[in-house]
Amino acid sequence: MGARGLGAAMAVVSAVVHLYLWFDGVKDQGTVGALFVVNVVAGLVIAVLLVRWQHWLPLLLLAGFGASTLGAFLISTSVGLFGIQAGWSWYAWLAAISEVAAVVIAAWSARAEGWFGRA
Repeated sequence: MGARGLGAAMAVVSAVVHLYLWFDGVKDQGTVGALFVVNVVAGLVIAVLLVRWQHWLPLLLLAGFGASTLGAFLISTSVGLFGIQAGWSWYAWLAAISEVAAVVIAAWSARAEGWFGRA
């Protein structure tokens, strides 16, 4: 499995964790429930794009997906997000690790594929 495949796997892990949480009750939490569905769909679409389209854009989407999802979670654990205060559990750690890995893999892949510094 190449770096793009690993990045796709990280996006899928994050999407699956969010889908699990959605079925576990987040779906009833208004805005947050809807955003979890967006996260699931976005993670799966980005994963497909990463393995099917050899372009820099899926790598940028992966980095943004990982950073924004992790950022939203960190906000929800500290001050709350849309009235929801989250905590650190096994699934939160799993998602957080996959999101950090997604950002690192996206940056590394973009560099390895020569997308930085092109005219």
